[in-house]
Amino acid sequence: MESAIGHGYLLAQQLVAAGELVVDVPSTLASRARVLDTTRSQKNDAYDARSVAIVALHQAGLRRVAAEDHVAVLRMPASRYRQLSRLKTQAASHLHAVLATLQPGGMSGELSSHNASRLLRRIRPKTMIETERKRIAHQHLAEVRRLEKERKTSRGHLDVAVAASGSGLTDIYGVSPFVAGLLIGCTGDITRFTTRHNYAAYNGTAPIEASSGGKKWHRLNPRGNRMLNHALHVIAICQLRQPDTPGRVFYERKLGDGKTKKEAIRALKRRLSDVVYRQLVEDNR
Repeated sequence: MESAIGHGYLLAQQLVAAGELVVDVPSTLASRARVLDTTRSQKNDAYDARSVAIVALHQAGLRRVAAEDHVAVLRMPASRYRQLSRLKTQAASHLHAVLATLQPGGMSGELSSHNASRLLRRIRPKTMIETERKRIAHQHLAEVRRLEKERKTSRGHLDVAVAASGSGLTDIYGVSPFVAGLLIGCTGDITRFTTRHNYAAYNGTAPIEASSGGKKWHRLNPRGNRMLNHALHVIAICQLRQPDTPGRVFYERKLGDGKTKKEAIRALKRRLSDVVYRQLVEDNR
């Protein structure tokens, strides 16, 4: 099946539950097989089914789809928590935009529901327009409070799920339950990565070689799983904020070797990818 962990996830799980053997066919391989088999790149159901079947029969090393386990349980609350965080930021931005029309400059300092409520209580509208703006501001404030409550509840569910998984990821400095949920949920079955280098290529921390002539150099890898890459970036920044963490020591050493700050952070993320990989392998054992 093509995209067995994407759009075809539900059907793949139903087939596995029925006792069928399901393998995940990457879309890139299916596309190449379609072009080589028909010499055309048009997509339709018949061409897609044939190209996926060809790859499944002849390509070795395809990932076998397994039944849902605790990985899916962690992936869902982690994704929901991240979604709620984005929605809360968006609602807070809308609230601040309205407050800026009621008071010059809007709010100073951190925009929290408590501070916004205090500001609205001090505002005395003098016109119909200001009255309507204040009413809309209260609606945005209610939305922010609702999202804050849902975000707190979601974080509680995520903490329980990570603790129940028994993972040692939270022992790594900078790995919160949210980050651990992203790492476990987005990685899936760690055994599908035979080496730490494969895992780094998957999460986008392994640089891409861009050598030309006699000059050898590597550039940033924009591909890979961006959720995993984001989680590793959060760990790196958390470690850089403290002076005695392993990440900070590694970062300072790279700066001493002549690396720029961005290059040093990329190297740190690559090192953290290896640390996370080893811990996930240990958890699986």
